[in-house]
Amino acid sequence: MKAKWRSRTRHGRITDAVRAFNKRVLNPVMLRMAGRRHWYTAVLRHTGRRSGKSYATPVVANRTENGFIIPLPYGTEVDWLRNMRTAGHATIDLKGDSYEVVNPTIVDAAIALPQVSPGRRRAWRFFGIQHYVQVSIRTGQH
Repeated sequence: MKAKWRSRTRHGRITDAVRAFNKRVLNPVMLRMAGRRHWYTAVLRHTGRRSGKSYATPVVANRTENGFIIPLPYGTEVDWLRNMRTAGHATIDLKGDSYEVVNPTIVDAAIALPQVSPGRRRAWRFFGIQHYVQVSIRTGQH
């Protein structure tokens, strides 16, 4: 049992290190392309829950019938999700279009994966992503 706890802790430290690297190095690079017509990542625009500042975060947002599914590879406590849940809304820029999204709801793979393309489904299963956020497009848009 002790070894199991250690491996989770080690895995958690590795995940935290990857998250920190992505936040400081990879995300600024990704933001240059995110949201554009021929790029796979979207830009999530959200407002800080305490600071009130505007933020832009690159995410993979898969369009669904009524909104988007966004994987949460770093878990449910990431800042952008906490900000979006506090505000109840955000904006997603994807493939040159902008969508006001509402009702952020954390869902598990059983709900999220049937709504996404087979390629994304395979990739997200491979990476062991267990949680996703589902958002709806505000009524009256695309």
